[in-house]
Amino acid sequence: AQAGVLIKDAAALETLEKVDTLVVDKTGTLTEGKPSLQVVLPLPGFTEAELLRFAAAAEASSEHPLARSIVTGATDRGLAPLPNVTGFESDPGLGVWGQVDGHRVLVGNLRLMEREQITAAELYALSEVLRDQGQTTVFVAVDGEPAGLVGVADAIKPSTREAVTALHAAGIRIIMLTGDNTRTAKVVGDALAIDEVVADVLPADKANVVKRLQSEGHVVAMAGDGVNDAPALAQAHVGIAMGTGTDVAMQSAGVTLLNGDLRGIAKALLLSRRTMGNIRQNLFFAFAYNTLGIPVAAGILYPFLGVLLSPMIASAAMSLSSVSVIANALRLRGAKL
Repeated sequence: AQAGVLIKDAAALETLEKVDTLVVDKTGTLTEGKPSLQVVLPLPGFTEAELLRFAAAAEASSEHPLARSIVTGATDRGLAPLPNVTGFESDPGLGVWGQVDGHRVLVGNLRLMEREQITAAELYALSEVLRDQGQTTVFVAVDGEPAGLVGVADAIKPSTREAVTALHAAGIRIIMLTGDNTRTAKVVGDALAIDEVVADVLPADKANVVKRLQSEGHVVAMAGDGVNDAPALAQAHVGIAMGTGTDVAMQSAGVTLLNGDLRGIAKALLLSRRTMGNIRQNLFFAFAYNTLGIPVAAGILYPFLGVLLSPMIASAAMSLSSVSVIANALRLRGAKL
């Protein structure tokens, strides 16, 4: 598929030329954003089916991609219909919780377990093995006790490696942001040769990472697809949204990749550099024509050579100036992007 790019305004195209750092969200940007359930690891006292049923019931009211994968995994394993959850609450940086069949169920990351003072040492040891395989681990606790964990994996988009290579060739430094654990994030970062990985980032902190880079003097583009990416997209010098993502992300961005193909960023970057180069060439042509033509038309050569520029020739020269600028601009249509 073609990496279609929608550029909202000239300011985004102009600024894109100066970008030296690209910050990218992982889920849905570098990866497919369609994680799938891989493993269910219950602790003694729970079966796989019981653990997954509790987790899926709690996650059923969430729109997070990880939640969707757990619910879909439970349905695929024949656990539907799922019990209803009451008292449902969520925190985008931690997880979800509520009452399922009379039990208080928490589903989320290690920070949620620590906040609720649930000892998860044995779950943490299990999670490290899965994280080394690039899986995102989701902890489950029932009635204040650890119950097990669920492993979910999100495949890297087929076009991502090619996009990263093209951006590196263009001199762009790439930084990956993710709420995932450092070990899980490092697997993806190493696979794609990402320059820097910033893991365990809460949604509210993404914009702060962009601010830090800007304070260091970098011109920053941010690419993301979710609601929680919108503040960072707005903070960046250029926001780049996935056309496959949320509306609020696209509203916050100056550039949209129509089919979510990251190769579109390299395409937009090259288009920006060529467009701005073309503008500078056209300014030179216009300046050169006027610098040479106006003095001649004013009769500067008459005292020396007796030459005057007739109005017809002057008119033709000015028309030629416009034609040369237009012809030079039209070269962009044949640019290989």
